[in-house]
Amino acid sequence: MTNKKPTNWTGRDDAMVENAIRRGATRRDLLKLLAASGVAVGAGSSLMMSATRAVAETPVFGGHLKAAGWSSSTADTLDPAKASLSTDYVRCCAIYNRLTFLDEFGQVQMELADSIESADAKTWTVKLKSGVSFHDGKPFTSADVVFSMNRHLDPAVGSKVNSIAKQMTEIKAVDDLTVEIVLEESNADLPTILSLHHFMIVADGTTDFSKGNGTGAFMMETFEPGVKSIAVKNPNYFKDGPYLDSFEYFAITDNNARVNAVLSGDIHMGASIKGRSRRMLEGQDHVWSSVTSSGNYTNLNIRLDMEPGAKEGFIEGMKHLINREAIEKSVLRGMATVGNDQPVSAANRYHNSELAPKAFDPEKAKAMFAKSGLLGETVPIVASDAATASVDMATVVQQAGSEIGMNFDVQRVPSDGYWSKYWLKAPVHFGNINPRPTPDILFSLLYSSDAKWNESQFKSEKFDKMLIEARGALNEDLRKEIYWDMQEMIANNAGTVIPAYLSNVDALSKSVKGLRPNPLGGQMGYAFAEYVWLDA
Repeated sequence: MTNKKPTNWTGRDDAMVENAIRRGATRRDLLKLLAASGVAVGAGSSLMMSATRAVAETPVFGGHLKAAGWSSSTADTLDPAKASLSTDYVRCCAIYNRLTFLDEFGQVQMELADSIESADAKTWTVKLKSGVSFHDGKPFTSADVVFSMNRHLDPAVGSKVNSIAKQMTEIKAVDDLTVEIVLEESNADLPTILSLHHFMIVADGTTDFSKGNGTGAFMMETFEPGVKSIAVKNPNYFKDGPYLDSFEYFAITDNNARVNAVLSGDIHMGASIKGRSRRMLEGQDHVWSSVTSSGNYTNLNIRLDMEPGAKEGFIEGMKHLINREAIEKSVLRGMATVGNDQPVSAANRYHNSELAPKAFDPEKAKAMFAKSGLLGETVPIVASDAATASVDMATVVQQAGSEIGMNFDVQRVPSDGYWSKYWLKAPVHFGNINPRPTPDILFSLLYSSDAKWNESQFKSEKFDKMLIEARGALNEDLRKEIYWDMQEMIANNAGTVIPAYLSNVDALSKSVKGLRPNPLGGQMGYAFAEYVWLDA
């Protein structure tokens, strides 16, 4: 049975009603609650029935779950500082913990931390949970937090969040269960930043990450990079759960093969299926689909420091040649919203709602290509199934170009090795960016001059200064104003074309229960293994 809900039904409403029922709310109480939230009567009745069933569901312990992502690599890692693929995030979420995590509403919750407090948003005191142990039996202490945070500052580590972590100027243990973090400038987002996958806590002194020794819900039994992993339940986990005895994770790069594996029962979950494949699930009583809209996207990256991106007019031409509506409707089958060439989606409270997408204007694009001197030349575009829908998007661009005398050679390369061989390297190529909870994180990772993942090599001293200013702005109105200006700078000056924000669709067996949406992406923000159960 497909997971169909009324159009005005949201994950927040769902959880709101469930929580109210658990607190003993009557039907009259629930109707008042829903009316106050603007939920229609008909939708509200359906929502109450579903929530009542959800509350009645009791998690089942036991079982082995098999799940497949869409991309993997021989560079797969259990080192959270170096994680870059969804497969890395899934494994790291299972075997490690963070100081904080984000719930389905984007609210910060404590995990390994008991509290994180600051009077000025510059000096932070982190109180840690007691009684937590690593898989090898070592007690968790402040030394592990200090070591884990400092790794991101060491250039030799190659942390993916080095540019974010560099704001931490001092990280010290006050006692065994207290850490003090001092920032270069005030940043009220620190508790949210610490919920990122890369800030998982590893044991003090760890150099060998092949075993994945963490404090998490699962212990790694088998890890074969680019092939598969098998993790088993941690019997000494400090939280309730996990419910599963074990889970296996690997990649099935072909979209239809991933869907068919769910339909046939070979796997319980197929992550990130294409919109057109969702129809294969309709009418099937033994499967369902989970839809998460949290701001992930596939983007076309044009490097500003290489030709053709270095040619004046080329990037502007590309932005007007992208038929965003066609991509949203035909390529993504409506499972997306049109993007405006900057990474902060409408799901984020800082989204610049007045920044309109570049219009599809082939004649203007033609004029820009002529200005660059490239009209009639052949320009390679590297695409791969590793970047969601990028091959189809490239084909749309190729067809539009052919109608104005602009030639694009779509070079479809294998998924295996795409992220290490082509992403960030090829002059024109696609990326696939997972959701991030704050503009500061997105800008620091992708657009600051020293960003590890600066996909188009966009560099602006003014932008860098604005990033620091917004980070320390405790006045929300000022912060919003700065972020809006920064989004406009990216849309107009960076070489990243973001045609649409994707709705992530995961296909699941009906036996999989407990999966919830999460602002960090599909598969419950990649942390599904700890929270789901199998209901035979």
